[in-house]
Amino acid sequence: MSTHAHLGVDLSDTGARAAAWRTHGSQGQRLFDAGRLEELVAVAQRGALDFVVFDDDFALHPGGSTNRLDAALVAARLAPRTHGIGIVAAVGTTHTAPAHISTAIATIDQASGGRAGWQVAWSTRLDEVPTAGPRSTSAQTAAVQGASAAAATVGRLWDRPDELPVARPRFTTHDGVNFAAGKTKTSARPTTGRPPVVVRATTPAEIELAGRHADVIRIRATSRDEAAQTRARVLGAVVAAGRDPRDVRVLVDVYLIVGPDSASAQARLDMLTDLEGVSWDTGSLAFVGTSTGFAELVTDWLDAEAADGFTIRPASVQTDLVALVEGVLPVLRASDAFRSEYPGTTFRDTLGLQVPAHRFAATA
Repeated sequence: MSTHAHLGVDLSDTGARAAAWRTHGSQGQRLFDAGRLEELVAVAQRGALDFVVFDDDFALHPGGSTNRLDAALVAARLAPRTHGIGIVAAVGTTHTAPAHISTAIATIDQASGGRAGWQVAWSTRLDEVPTAGPRSTSAQTAAVQGASAAAATVGRLWDRPDELPVARPRFTTHDGVNFAAGKTKTSARPTTGRPPVVVRATTPAEIELAGRHADVIRIRATSRDEAAQTRARVLGAVVAAGRDPRDVRVLVDVYLIVGPDSASAQARLDMLTDLEGVSWDTGSLAFVGTSTGFAELVTDWLDAEAADGFTIRPASVQTDLVALVEGVLPVLRASDAFRSEYPGTTFRDTLGLQVPAHRFAATA
């Protein structure tokens, strides 16, 4: 268990609520402005948060806009413009070859001086994975198995990026035009050997995948006891994969609305609910209250070893990220539950994880 809480923030979209862009100050008109994301990361960096994560999943907000900036390209832009904070890009394995993933993340890692992270993503949508139904068990199993195989390959390529398989050209067709793709160019080995891998784990198959490959495991839980049980289960999967559980950080996803008082926070939730016409069913912890209240929850769960920290999904990024940095973090620091500065220069330094051994060092 780490001394301090590990806290990351998901900066996808304008917030975890689909109606966040319609609220005052959301800057919804700047959704596709990379400068806006740079400003938000600067706020997170000012608070010494562990990492920011960008997800370009088209299904983030069902029924909402399906337009997203590419997560890896956003991370690459931010890499040389930031310091200290980890930059995690969600890159899917359903359509992207491991060689492309390894090169993209390694490039971000080089540009940031060792602060890149890869969130393993996959798709089970009916139009993307051959299946009998939109959420069939076979589609989920196939997608997760494919993601696990891709993660293993990406790890090997990071250790030896020049060892890409040489195969006959692959042919793809787009708008009636055939394209041939041969061997992919590679980048230099990442600064820290292997950038931290992040996996969201809910199902048994996802937990197994996380146990084999993840450095940071994102779980869902609605109570402290549920979080503790899930954390024990995922750490068991880490042990079953022959790994040391001390080399993994387990973070609970929390959906956050912070106000100057509980009534104000609840009023903002009610407003967002009215705008959307649906209740806020997150499938994980949702905190609606004050900065002090959330800081107490973080400390309580940390002390109970229910989690190593949290991945925060601000209901409205522009509002709740500032409240987190300026309101919650000072309270946590006062109780020595969160650090005041970055402990080093790399993402692994921040997570308190050792640089992994080079698997091919003896033969390189």
